[in-house]
Amino acid sequence: MPPNNGLATCHPVPIRTVAYGRGEDRDGERSLAVEMPVNVIYGDVPYAVMMTTPADLADFAYGFSLTEGIVAGADEIRGARVENGEGGLRLVVDLVPGRLREHLARKRALSGRTGCGVCGIDDLKDIPKADRKAAQGVMVSLSAVERAVQALDDLQVLGRETRAVHAAAWATCEGRVAMVREDVGRHNALDKLIGALMRAGTRPEDGFLVITSRCSFEMVEKAASFGAAVLVAISAPTSLAVERAAKHGLTLAAIARRDTVTLFTAPERLTVP
Repeated sequence: MPPNNGLATCHPVPIRTVAYGRGEDRDGERSLAVEMPVNVIYGDVPYAVMMTTPADLADFAYGFSLTEGIVAGADEIRGARVENGEGGLRLVVDLVPGRLREHLARKRALSGRTGCGVCGIDDLKDIPKADRKAAQGVMVSLSAVERAVQALDDLQVLGRETRAVHAAAWATCEGRVAMVREDVGRHNALDKLIGALMRAGTRPEDGFLVITSRCSFEMVEKAASFGAAVLVAISAPTSLAVERAAKHGLTLAAIARRDTVTLFTAPERLTVP
């Protein structure tokens, strides 16, 4: 499947820029990030409608399925295909028969918003909780974190063009950014990245995650679902994110800047060169 499914991820529109005070108005053009409803379907049964950027949807199918607890690994997905639907796209995920039966016995209806993490949950006990512990034996130097954070700006192709999307990246333990996924939704960007890592057979102990958004509890839970040991966020975490990171044994480093980073949980994994 082509990375963008043959669909545009940005759309140019005419604009007029006006000054508050004196100055001349300017006509021009600006690229906007495409936001499109995608209906995630398992078997013949719709599961969720998510507002996404229509790129890397096969990756999204794998990552979303893992972080939603529908599958435990890539081997439980036989494939995913994108179809045109009324007013959007259909992302049909083909599960192995046993997993499909288990999934159909469980219900969660997600009406997608780009910032939605627990839409469709009608009981507190149903809030997603990962049951996987962080990968063991992972050590990352602070210089590797610095290297990854500094490199990420130049690797956000859609973000640079539209200034309207989030990014999630996978960096090796040496700080080389090996993979980046972007989306209008921060949750979607991380799901796409996790799905790409699953499909590539990447082990969670081989590197660490970097996200450009704020770090809420859902982002921690998604990282934990993959088994990541270190999560670096550009923005600040929430209190529940820190609580969940500590529970999972996940190293949470946030407010990452070009010269500093703040460590919130399990700082022993980050070493000074």
